[in-house]
Amino acid sequence: MTQVATHDATTALDLVPLAGRIGAEVRGVALSAALEEGTLAALHAALLRHKVLFLRGQQQLDDAGQEAFARRLGEPVAHPTVPSRAGTATVLELDSQHGGRANSWHTDVTFAHAPPKISVLRGVVIPPVGGDTVWANTVTAYDDLPQPLRTLADSLRAVHSNQYDYAQQRAPHEVSQEAVKRYREVFTSTLYETEHPVVRVHPETGERSLVLGHFAQRLQGFNSQDSAHLLAALQAHVIRLENTVRWRWRAGDVVIWDNRATQHYAINDYGDQHRVVRRVTLAGDVPVGVDGRPSLALTPAPRASAPAAAVAA
Repeated sequence: MTQVATHDATTALDLVPLAGRIGAEVRGVALSAALEEGTLAALHAALLRHKVLFLRGQQQLDDAGQEAFARRLGEPVAHPTVPSRAGTATVLELDSQHGGRANSWHTDVTFAHAPPKISVLRGVVIPPVGGDTVWANTVTAYDDLPQPLRTLADSLRAVHSNQYDYAQQRAPHEVSQEAVKRYREVFTSTLYETEHPVVRVHPETGERSLVLGHFAQRLQGFNSQDSAHLLAALQAHVIRLENTVRWRWRAGDVVIWDNRATQHYAINDYGDQHRVVRRVTLAGDVPVGVDGRPSLALTPAPRASAPAAAVAA
C-alpha cells in the first residue's frame, strides 16, 4: 500500500508504479460518482505525481457512470468540433471502424485556448492482440533538456491548430479518400489556431512541461524549416523511452491522465480488428509560460456544418 497525502487526510491507495518516470496502476478502487472524498483526493494526488493512473475491471461504468465519475474531478466538456456520443453530453467515442485511430503523439485538444486538464478514457471493445496506448511524461522531458535548449524552449511560442493531416499517419491501405474527407469535414468544422508557450507552468504543481505534439504546427518568429527542426528536436526528447509507459488494454479498463503534463499515442497495430474507447475530458485553464504570458487564441473560423461522425481527437 502506498500512503498518499491529501489536504485533509492520508488515504491508503494500493498503487503499483509501472515505469520509472510515469504511470501507476491503482488497485482495489471501484470508480463511481459516489467515491469517498478521501479516496478522490488521494487519486488526485497520485495523478499529479504519476501523471497517468490505470484501473482494471471498471465494468460497473457505462457512459453515464463515466461522465458522473469524471464530474467529481472537474467539469466535463464536449469536444469543440466532434459530436458527443448519442445520449451523452460529453462522451467522445473513438471507434477504429470510423476513423478512431489516434496513432500520433499528441496532447488532447491543444488547438483550443484552454485545453482539457484531465482525460478519462474507458476501454469498451478491445482487440485480443494489439491496440495498446503509450503515454509520455512532458515534465521529465523538459527536465532532461540540455540547459541551452531548455533556455531557448522557455522563450518559444508555438501555434497549434486542428488543421492537422491525421490521415498521413495511416498506411495507404487503411485510408480511403472518403474516410479522409469525412474525417476532415468533422474535425475541422471549426478551424482553431492558438498560440501556446512551448513550456507551460503547471497550475497545481508548478512543474514546467513541454506543450507540443501533432497539433503544434509552427513556431512563432521562425521560418518553416527552422521551426520544423526545432519542434522535431524538442519532440524527440518527449518520446524517449525513458519518459514513457505502455498499457495493454482490457475491456472495462479506465485510464486517467493529466493532460497538462503528458502526451499519448494509440498504437495502430491491430489491423481490421475492432477497437472502441470512450473519453471524457475536463475543462482546463489557459496555459501560462515561464514569463507569465498566457496562451493567445488566434482564430476560430466556423465552417459549414459537418456531418456527425466519430473521429480521433
